[in-house]
Amino acid sequence: MIKLSNIIAPAFYKVHEDIKRKGHTHYIEKGGRGSTKSSFISVEIVLNMMRDAINGEHTNAVVLRRYGVTLRESVYEQIGWAINALGVSEHWQGSVSPMSYTYIPTGQKIVFRGADDPTKVKSIKFSEGWAKYLWYEELNEFESIEKIRSINQSVLRGGADFFVFYSFNPPKTSSSWVNMLVQNERDDTLVHHS
Repeated sequence: MIKLSNIIAPAFYKVHEDIKRKGHTHYIEKGGRGSTKSSFISVEIVLNMMRDAINGEHTNAVVLRRYGVTLRESVYEQIGWAINALGVSEHWQGSVSPMSYTYIPTGQKIVFRGADDPTKVKSIKFSEGWAKYLWYEELNEFESIEKIRSINQSVLRGGADFFVFYSFNPPKTSSSWVNMLVQNERDDTLVHHS
């Protein structure tokens, strides 16, 4: 038995509860280095995909960085950490070519892509189910909100509900598009600072 309180920092308990009750679609996690926002998101994706499987839903996840070369030593390792922290490594199979994790009991996948090649993002298909989870790591590295909207339209389709996570260290300049995004309040979005 793994206690979630041992792997999710107290700053994220309320966000975790909001995700459990499907309170929002978009979760913006901004915070400094060491705030554990990436650890929290990776645990939520792995945990909820396994919960979906128990409920008979075949859900998948897409994890994005602006540049594909940064995937392996960041988000791929982070998802691997979450799998180990949850004590479920025997149920997941990792691959670096193509970069993915597969939930062995059901074939659900977590795939990793760099947004520097738009065709690789737009061509994401799953043999079964839909991409219920989407994570933008280091959101501030992406070019614009228009790019994010375009990716969301490509990836978020064919399912009943979705969870989109955005994580970044807030840029110092207030005119940065990500800082402006945070100020734009929406009913479907929860902004959390850690």
